[in-house]
Amino acid sequence: MRIAIPLADGKLAMHFGHCQQFALVDVDPAEKKIAGRQDIDAPPHQPGLLPPWLAERGVNLVIAGGMGQRAHGLFAEQGIQVLIGAPADTPEKVVTEYLGGTLVTGQNICDH
Repeated sequence: MRIAIPLADGKLAMHFGHCQQFALVDVDPAEKKIAGRQDIDAPPHQPGLLPPWLAERGVNLVIAGGMGQRAHGLFAEQGIQVLIGAPADTPEKVVTEYLGGTLVTGQNICDH
């Protein structure tokens, strides 16, 4: 399983579409362990580009702080699950809490 986390200054970016990088975190859901991490630069901002771009990189789940409704729908079309309202922590902490069932999510801070 591959999880994408938008990054700003090494932590989860609160505004998904305007992040500078993504952490692609490979996990073993059965073992509930992180198998690896790769940080990649985000492409230039273009509406609708990120869902297919991340799908091409094998992403199954996006964990974000905030995301617009249109983007959420485009990810669903690509078969990518989205979890919104995550805190601005390190990718390792967010993924570890997600795997352990302890990730606390709040409101979607994005309103478009």
